[in-house]
Amino acid sequence: MLYLILSILLSVLLLLNFRLFPRFQVNTFQAIVFNYVICFLTGYLLLPTNQTFSIDFSQTWTWLALGLGVGFIVTFLLSGASTQRMGMTVTSLANNLSLVIPVCFSLFVFKAGGKQFDSLNYLGLVLALVAVGLSTLQKEPEAEAGINAKKLGLNILLPIGVFLMYGITNTLINYMNIRYIPSADKTTAVTLTMVAGAVVAGFLMLFVRIIRGQETISWRSMVGAVTLGIPNYLSFYTLLLALSAFGGNGAFVYPLYNIGVILVAALTAAVFFKETLSTPNKVGLGLAIVAIGLISWQELAALQF
Repeated sequence: MLYLILSILLSVLLLLNFRLFPRFQVNTFQAIVFNYVICFLTGYLLLPTNQTFSIDFSQTWTWLALGLGVGFIVTFLLSGASTQRMGMTVTSLANNLSLVIPVCFSLFVFKAGGKQFDSLNYLGLVLALVAVGLSTLQKEPEAEAGINAKKLGLNILLPIGVFLMYGITNTLINYMNIRYIPSADKTTAVTLTMVAGAVVAGFLMLFVRIIRGQETISWRSMVGAVTLGIPNYLSFYTLLLALSAFGGNGAFVYPLYNIGVILVAALTAAVFFKETLSTPNKVGLGLAIVAIGLISWQELAALQF
């Protein structure tokens, strides 16, 4: 449970970075690209003394991990395009509701976690989806809400792409955790390989944008990459450890992770940025607490304090 809590807190720290980037004129795209370099260095420095890192292209999991790294970058680009063309609400809902994909795979395909879900657990999953939707529901500004049917066209595929990419990447993470990370000794190697894939894909995209004259490297982005990269790696690493601790049970971990991030982020936004919640938001957060209890009541009952 400690790893899950740490992953939630570190993920909220990532959101704080994104919230503060415009204030300090940090180029978000460049910070994202360079943050994966910081992620890699962070993971490499945290390697246990008895371990070394190298990429073994003869292993199946190596190619899966590199592909996941590319998936991270693609998902980010889809999220940005969807936010600009379809609005924040639609994109946020697509992102958070994607948890249904890894949850269903964990329950019905991987059958991980060593426990059978009962009616209360399934009710908690349904409430979790409702809670995520209500908690992220926002009224769009006039300019953003003005998107009409004529402007939609193929843009409607963008939030669908966000939904699918987040769901697929999280499902593959869970699969790799079950299939290729039976013990903690491989967690760092797999994580670093994923990050390496993201580094290569990110720099290729950045190079293309520089050649086209769309980007000029900013030193502010380097600073933003450091504040983003360290918690980014640690949040992902602790999420893998949490999945391992719960036997790869994504049906348990992912709903708690998503809801936990929403709850902590809402509290942080209210305290530090004076953001207010609408009535649906408040109902959603209340349902989120109920959903957490229903999804995890067996594990919570077994905890010893």
